[in-house]
Amino acid sequence: MPWTELLSADRIVLLVEPVDRERVLDAAARLLADAAPATTATIGECLRQRERLGSTAIGHGVAIPHGRSNAFEEVRAAFLRLQHPVDFDAGDGMPVDLVFAMAVPEHFTQQHLQLLSELAERFADPAFRAALRQAGDAQALRGVLLGTLATTP
Repeated sequence: MPWTELLSADRIVLLVEPVDRERVLDAAARLLADAAPATTATIGECLRQRERLGSTAIGHGVAIPHGRSNAFEEVRAAFLRLQHPVDFDAGDGMPVDLVFAMAVPEHFTQQHLQLLSELAERFADPAFRAALRQAGDAQALRGVLLGTLATTP
């Protein structure tokens, strides 16, 4: 699946108001659900269920909240850059300011694991994280993400 289909430009945002982890998950759920109230609640709960199992923070200020849901036929993703980093209980103790959220259909077991692996590898790159943090506005952020991720198989 091409990254441009997984992460559409309208689901890449800068979150400027101060927030906590719960509000970040709410914002991610709204983006993933295209603001449809019933679907937002379903996606929000699947993200929270996964987060209760253990933090989805992978270090270096990055979290990848994800959950399984049959709300969609395909994987959906959203990216939020937080102006004010929040505590995600990361193993390295760093607050999170880069959030890549996903809703994955229940039957996408192998694809889900593959996506998580690819994302972890991509976000391990300090230059990539720096480019995301230095993007001056949402349009520049979209360019970094879609320009880079679109070339990933």
